Amino acid sequence: MPKYLIEVPHDEDVVACAHVVDCFLTYGSHFATNADWGCMDGVHKAWITIETDSKEEALDILPPLCRDQATIIQLNKFTRDGIKEILLHHGQK
Repeated sequence: MPKYLIEVPHDEDVVACAHVVDCFLTYGSHFATNADWGCMDGVHKAWITIETDSKEEALDILPPLCRDQATIIQLNKFTRDGIKEILLHHGQK
């Protein structure tokens, strides 16, 4: 199953930040309530990783008010053999 990184930026204003966090905590999604936050280090974003069938399903775990700001990235891992094959396919050694 594909794995996705969801990143949700938000306003750095203290009250606005607290409202976004509260929105996540009260939304009811296990994934939203367990998001990781960068606010205390000055990076006003939330991050969630989730395994689901599609980007659309990943987006659905967020509170509706935060979906427009979200970036959803499908994650993958590489192997040395896989990279060698890609390089060979493109004429590289």
